[in-house]
Amino acid sequence: MPTTAGRLSAVRATPEGGAGAAKGVAVLVPGYTGSKEDFVPMLSELTEAGYDVLTYSQQGQWLSEGPDDAGDYTVDAFATGLLEVLDAVVPGERVHLAGHSFGGLVTRAAVIREPDRFRSYTILCSGPGGSTVTGPAGPTLQDAIAAEGSAGAWRFLEPFFAAGAPEPVVTYLRTRIHETNPANLLGIARAITGEPDRVAELRATGVPIMVAHGENDAAWPPEAQRDMAARLGARYEVIAGAGHTPNEEKPGVTARLFAEFWAQTG
Repeated sequence: MPTTAGRLSAVRATPEGGAGAAKGVAVLVPGYTGSKEDFVPMLSELTEAGYDVLTYSQQGQWLSEGPDDAGDYTVDAFATGLLEVLDAVVPGERVHLAGHSFGGLVTRAAVIREPDRFRSYTILCSGPGGSTVTGPAGPTLQDAIAAEGSAGAWRFLEPFFAAGAPEPVVTYLRTRIHETNPANLLGIARAITGEPDRVAELRATGVPIMVAHGENDAAWPPEAQRDMAARLGARYEVIAGAGHTPNEEKPGVTARLFAEFWAQTG
């Protein structure tokens, strides 16, 4: 897909009968160190529920192009990329939107900027602002990336990603980070840290919102996500047996939750 930041790689899954038979279009946006593949485990269930689903790797992520200056990877720049994707793929279509983790901050900026483009909005494992982030996305990670690029990012993140994971999964995650633009990794690490609380702006859009997270999410404190949902007047769901990636850990449960919310709001 062409955007001003470069060509982005995507997966589109349509229900039986094709896009014209769909109940609606849904766009799913991945988070930091992620890619479109993060949502692939959910796609068959979502298309069986009747939805035309698009997920893409954001600029500089695995298999997508992007600039080589970390300063170009801001939340607003990623939000512009999302809106350009909508213009290119589903012009004039109001979509169901979901953002995971850092993708939640990106999608939030797009909803605040152009709320009329969205039927509903799901925030998955993301928080009210960057100040609530815990875990690896801090100065130490920034230092590792600045010193060694993508290899430094993997060296820092490997203990978080590889603990208990099968070797093929570790190999995949290592490859994905090594082939992610280092400017993307550094720019997002900075952007997460500096993102303000924009809950009041988001609520003012009037877009129907659901906040969902795994019960063991360690990236944003669950209590912060619960409080955000209350401040938004949003539907709030906790996905049992999942951590920060229920889209991969509990894809069937998460897909059914998404489809139910879309049906209620669409």
